[in-house]
Amino acid sequence: MCGISATPPNKDIHKTALGATESVAWEYVEDTLALVQKLKQDKVKVLAIEQAENSTKLDTFFPEKNQKYAIVMGNEVKGVQQEVVNASDLCIEIPQLGTKHSLNISVTTGVVIWDLFCKIKA
Repeated sequence: MCGISATPPNKDIHKTALGATESVAWEYVEDTLALVQKLKQDKVKVLAIEQAENSTKLDTFFPEKNQKYAIVMGNEVKGVQQEVVNASDLCIEIPQLGTKHSLNISVTTGVVIWDLFCKIKA
């Protein structure tokens, strides 16, 4: 978790986390860009989830076996900082049809994690 993300213990997280803060390892780093750079040095591929020019559509992205990935989700309103998108290995976008092209961050996170999980376990 980075930036303005709330961290446990926090009453705002407690209801939605439903105890996950006790069983899921987490870490807070204030500077997202510094974390992205560290992860890349550690051979972790960083995927920014954002609508951007030249992004890769989620349905066409297939993770490499035995490769570790970090997923960067942005701020609900502002998205992923451009400097973080630029520093990431890949920018992934959820394909959308129609005139409205945005999803709530919690929905986006669920879609991306589920898609990657299904592809990795296959």
